[in-house]
Amino acid sequence: MALRQHRLPRFWLAITLGSVAVAVGGVYWWERQLPSRIERAAATGQLDDCLRFGEQLAALSWRPGGSTQEQARCQRLRAEQLWQAQHWDQALTLQRRLVHSSAGVEGDRRRLSLWQDSLRRKAMAQFQAGDLNAALAALKPIGEAPRGDGNTLGDELTENWNRNRVQLQRAEQLTAQARWWEALDALNRIDHPWWQRRSSAVRQRLEQGMSSLKGAEREHESHGELPHGVDPQKLDRIVQQHVAAGMDEWKAFEAGCKQLGGRVVESGPETTCQP
Repeated sequence: MALRQHRLPRFWLAITLGSVAVAVGGVYWWERQLPSRIERAAATGQLDDCLRFGEQLAALSWRPGGSTQEQARCQRLRAEQLWQAQHWDQALTLQRRLVHSSAGVEGDRRRLSLWQDSLRRKAMAQFQAGDLNAALAALKPIGEAPRGDGNTLGDELTENWNRNRVQLQRAEQLTAQARWWEALDALNRIDHPWWQRRSSAVRQRLEQGMSSLKGAEREHESHGELPHGVDPQKLDRIVQQHVAAGMDEWKAFEAGCKQLGGRVVESGPETTCQP
C-alpha cells in the first residue's frame, strides 16, 4: 500500500509534463504553419485573416522580429484597401500602427503623410464650398477636429465660419436700421466665399439705400433746402478713413459728419448728416 502511494505523485507528474509537452508542441507546430497561412491569405486577398495570423505569429514567435515583415505586409495591403473604400479613420489607424512598428519603412511614412495631406485638402475644399460639417468630419481622422482650445485646424475653420456668420447677421440688422456705413463695414469684413455669396442680397439693399440717401442729398441741394449740405461722397471717404484707422463705425460716422461741419440727425429709421 505504501508503495502504491509513493508511485502516485510520479504518475500525475508524468501526465502533467506530458500535457505541457503536447501543448508546447502544438503551439510550435502552429507557429510553423502561420507564415504559409499568412502568405496564402495575402495572395488571395483575405486580408482580415492575414492580419489575424500575423498577430498570432507575433504573439507566439520566440524569435524577436521573426514575424514583423509578414505582419507589415498584411497591414500595408489592408490599410490600402480601407483607404480605397474611403474608411479614412481605420486606414490611418492601421497605417500609423505600421509606421510606429519596427517593420515600418520610409515609404510607409510617406504614404501616411500623403493620406493626411489629402484629407486636409479635402476638408479645405469642403469648407470653401460652404459645408463646415463635412470639412470637420474629414479632419477628425487626422486629429484636427475642433477641441475648443484654438490649436487645431478645425478650431480655426469653426472660428472663421462663426465670424462670417455674425458679420452677415450684423450687416442685415444695420441695413434694416439704415445705418449704411456700419452695415458696409460689416459686409466688407466677410471673407469667406460662401458667406460672401450669401451676403449679396444684403449688399444690394445696402447699395440701393446709400444711392437713395445720396440722391436725396442732391435733391435737397438742387432745391436750395440745404445750401450748405454735407457732401455724401466726402463724408463716405472720411468715414472709411476713420474705420480703416480702427475707429468704431458709428464713431467714425459721427466724427466724419462733425469734421465736415455737420451734425448727426436721426429721423425714424434713418440717420443722416445735416448742416
